[in-house]
This record gives sequence, structure tokens and C-alpha cells, in this order.
Amino acid sequence: MNTRLLQSKGVFSLILLILLVISTHGNSFGFDTPKYAERSNVSDKAVDFLTKTGEAMAQIAEAVKPSVVNISTTKIEKFSESPFAPFYNDPFFRRFFNDRFFHPDLPKERKTASLGSGVIVSSDGYIMTNNHVVKDAEEIKVLLPDKREFEGKIIGTDPKTDLAVIKIDANNLPTITWGDSDKLRVGEMVLAFGSPYGLDQTVTMGIVSALARANLGITDYEYFIQTDAAINPGNSGGALVTAKGELVGINTAIFSRTGGYQGIGFAIPSNMAKIVMDSLIKEGRVIRGWLGVSIQPITPEDVKLFSLDRDYGALVINVIEKSPAEKAGIMKYDVIIELNGEKVDDPLNLRNSVTNTPPGKGVELKVIRDGKIKSIRVVIGELPAEEVAEPLVDYENVLKGVLVRDLSPEIYERMNIPQKVKGVFVTNVTPDSPSEGKLTPGDVIQEINKKAVTNTQEYNTIVSDIKPEEGVGLLVFRRGFSILVRIFP
Repeated sequence: MNTRLLQSKGVFSLILLILLVISTHGNSFGFDTPKYAERSNVSDKAVDFLTKTGEAMAQIAEAVKPSVVNISTTKIEKFSESPFAPFYNDPFFRRFFNDRFFHPDLPKERKTASLGSGVIVSSDGYIMTNNHVVKDAEEIKVLLPDKREFEGKIIGTDPKTDLAVIKIDANNLPTITWGDSDKLRVGEMVLAFGSPYGLDQTVTMGIVSALARANLGITDYEYFIQTDAAINPGNSGGALVTAKGELVGINTAIFSRTGGYQGIGFAIPSNMAKIVMDSLIKEGRVIRGWLGVSIQPITPEDVKLFSLDRDYGALVINVIEKSPAEKAGIMKYDVIIELNGEKVDDPLNLRNSVTNTPPGKGVELKVIRDGKIKSIRVVIGELPAEEVAEPLVDYENVLKGVLVRDLSPEIYERMNIPQKVKGVFVTNVTPDSPSEGKLTPGDVIQEINKKAVTNTQEYNTIVSDIKPEEGVGLLVFRRGFSILVRIFP
């Protein structure tokens, strides 16, 4: 009993001691929260700045969001193999289902859905988006920010820039203000609007990470704005805007190893998008300017070789026959340094300037020839339409699954292929082909077993005579060099 009493008194004394320490040194233990907050080092100026910044972001979002829409598409996929194929030979299942699901040649269909975004560019219902958002769509549904839903109709598509224009039957719609993407600077703040993963009316913020990104393998015509504003699947076709709320880009792609945001997103510049949009609405197709030269960047070696006093411009390495360039007198090894008074930094810069010039318009080029600057007037032509690829003939030999097409002026120019190179252009090699890993898209097959090939007709004639057990030797032009490629069964 005495022991318990002593223990009780000891506990009571300990509690009194703790309370005394807390009352005396409360600040040291952080219990006096109000007084601690009063000593915050956040200045009124900083709070005011952040408050105004937040208010500005909210105002931009309120101004832009009504013109950004959610686009959902439905596609019909057909496949010939039934999921019940393993049961074809089972008599019980055949009798039970009365052979309805078991015919080997019975085509099957299934619907697949995808989501994307779009930007209203006119009050009467024209909407800008990505080509890959609406490609092969059987049905397009457009959900407006006010929750109204409309059926979308494709006006035109341009796979070369991954842009498309659709239209809905509506009027008095809120539209976005177009900005000048040429005035963007690296480091400038931008906001991305769209519907990532179907979460419509999502806004993210970042900066312009880089400009004029190209050679990414995303589209044929690349001049991307790179941003770290979060862009995810479903953002495609949405808006990239400046602090003024002006459209400077159409979100189109991301670089990711996971399929999600990793801080690298790409948008098509608004100036490029507007030219494509106007052409699709007026003509139903994109009309591009054409000069007709193969060009490459100026290297330090070129500066010495051609006695140049500068390291910018575009070196002409080939002039296509009967092209606007040939008619105007542009020659091989000319260095193009200006177009209509604007500096030509590199081939990409020149290509985009020419592409965006209406056919029939005259332009002034400045070139360096033999160390002297020369002015040349050129009437821009229309980029020739790309020929349709030859149908895939399923040869039962080592060239099975190789898809080729004739070389066109556009391929010569786009791939920087010298005019003297003749052959057929490889567009695809199927995974089951014996040529997979030996041939790649972009190769030009010049000879097959020492027989010259100049077009698809000659290619098909030669390939059809190759037996299944035979190997072939191909002379192939690849990345500026001719190489011998051997393929065996």
C-alpha cells in the first residue's frame, strides 16, 4: 500500500514539473504558434506579387477555356480471326452455337474509342485539332465547355503536319485569339489547355523550352515549339497560349518513356497551323510552295571549300529538272542566304519559308556563288502531289513484305537524294519479311542482282522472277552512300 502511494505521488510530481517547464519555455517547444506566425519573413510585397500572378493565371484560363473543346471519336476495326477460333473443331460448341460464330472467313468488327482536344477558331463552328485525333473516325463527338454536344464533320486533314479541321453545326461560339508564334522566345511562360485522359478543361503551366525543334520523326514538316507545360494523352489538338491568352501552338506530341508526362511536350506553331487551316477550309487540301532544290546545312568545311565569310545559309546540292529553281537559274553549290530580305539560317528555315509561300508568287533570293553575292528572282511553284504507293505484292521470296514506290520530286527534295540516283523508294518493310533488318524505309533500291531498277514496274518484273530459295544482292542508296545489301532466305 505504501509503495503504491509513493508511486502515485511520484507521477503527480512529474506531471507538475512538465507543466512548469512548458509554461516557462513554451516558445522553445513551438507551442506558442500565434507568436511564431507573427514573425513570418514573407513580405507583403511578395504576397501581393504572387496574388496578382495567380489572379492573372485565372483570368487567362477564364478567357481561353470556353474555346477549347473535348473531342471523342469512334472507329470501327475489322479483323478476320474470330476469338472463338480455338473451338472451330469442337462439335459440341458448333452445334450449340449453330455455326454462327465459327466460320473462319466471317469478318468481325469492334468499336474503339479515343479522346482528344480541339480549339474553336471561328464563331460558326470551325475547330482546329490534330489529324491523329480524327484519323479514320466513323463518328466524331465534340463536347463544348457549356456541356453541349455536337457531331463533328471533317473538313480536311494534313498528315504531313498532323493537323485537321472539323466543323460543328453551331453559331455564336467563343473563339480563341491567334498569336504570332514567330515572336515566341525561349523561357517565355505558356499555358497548355486540353483534355488529358478525358479530363476536359485542364490547364497546365510551363515555359517555352526550345523553338524550331525538327528531325524528331513525328511529322514530315516539323518546326515544333518545345514546352515543359504538362501535356498528356488527350491533350492532342489542344491550345498552347501565351500570358496574353493568345494561341501560339496546337499541342500535338510528347516525348515519354512511360506514355505520360516527362517534361517534354511539342506543339505546332500557330503561324504554320493557320496557313494549313486556311488552305484546308478554302481548298479542302494543303497547297504548298515549291522551289525544287536539295539543300543541306553549311559546315565549317563548306566555309573553307566555298570561300564563305559566314556559316549560315542553305547549300544547294541538287537542282531538280524543270523546277522553279532551275528555271530561275539557281545552280548546284549556290549558298542561299536570304529570302525576301529575311536571313536564311539553315535548310529548315528555308524549307518552311518556301512551303508557306503561295504558288505563283515571286520571291527574291540572295545566293553566294563563287564568293560573290547574287540576287535571283524565283516564281514559287506548287509542290507536286505525292504519288500513291504501289500495292504490296506478296512475293514468296526474300523481298516478301517490302513496299516500294516511284521516286517523286518531293521525295528527292525531302530526303536530299541526288537527282542522278535512280531507283525505287522503300516505304515499309513488314515484320514477317526476310528483308526486315536489312532494308529500312527511306532506302532507294538501285539494282537487284546487278539489274538496274528505275521504277516500280521494273522492280516488280525482276522480283517476280526470284525463287523462294534464292538470295539477292541489292545496290541501295542510304544516307548519302550506295551500299551493297545481301539478303538470304
